[in-house]
Amino acid sequence: MPYAAEISRANPTCFLFLVDQSGSMAKPFGGQAGKSKAQGVADAINRLLQNLAIKCAKSEGIRDYFHVGVIGYGKQVAPAFGGTLASRRLVPIRELADHPLRVEERIRTLDDGAGGLLQQRLKFPVWLEPTAAGKTPMCQALNLAREILQEFIGAFPGCYPPLVLNISDGAATDGSPEPVAGALRAMASRDGNVLLFNAHLSSQVMQAIEFPDSEENLTEAYSRLLFRISSPLPEKIRAAARSEGMSATETARGFVFNADLVAVIRFLDLGTRVAQNLR
Repeated sequence: MPYAAEISRANPTCFLFLVDQSGSMAKPFGGQAGKSKAQGVADAINRLLQNLAIKCAKSEGIRDYFHVGVIGYGKQVAPAFGGTLASRRLVPIRELADHPLRVEERIRTLDDGAGGLLQQRLKFPVWLEPTAAGKTPMCQALNLAREILQEFIGAFPGCYPPLVLNISDGAATDGSPEPVAGALRAMASRDGNVLLFNAHLSSQVMQAIEFPDSEENLTEAYSRLLFRISSPLPEKIRAAARSEGMSATETARGFVFNADLVAVIRFLDLGTRVAQNLR
């Protein structure tokens, strides 16, 4: 059965995030004034990277179950890590955990269980900075992803298939992404084809369409295109989505349209649920 390979230090998998950093990402999410889409996505990815590192932590330290990359596309198309990891296209999770740009202190407000609120101080590592400038060269980003994953699969031919998560708030400005996305999804390890998931960010207050199984309720041509270039959900991710109250039928695809910040966080979390199959 495809998408069943065990993930280990000898046979890691790969998460590659493609992040729209065009000028329109400076706008806020619909109904969430005060936080730009660029800042919200950066926060969501930074939180996810921290959680992935925690999943890989064992008594002797962090095990390299994953290699992770973030490619930003806007004014330029390039790896988005800074500091010690600048220009690195993929980084083993242990090295990533050891080299954040900085560690911030943030405050989270919690229910104290007695009708009041409690403020909790948290350490928050930052790897990705919010950026918003230029156009939306999505095709170039997908081409770079294909180049990166070709090298990774060459090194780990039996890996759980790499996952590419593309997050954007607009249409590609450098042509149709359909051909290059098809070439990316056609790549495969011995365990199955590369997975490409897409999230469209909304500037309007609208209901998100999460993991649909057809184009029927997608009214915009661009949303239908993103649906077509998205991979079907593997069974484990479908099961995770159903556990979160979504329908996630057998033909559901890794696509979210009109996503607000909550939907982006859920999209990233569900997309990386393969992290449960570790040895």
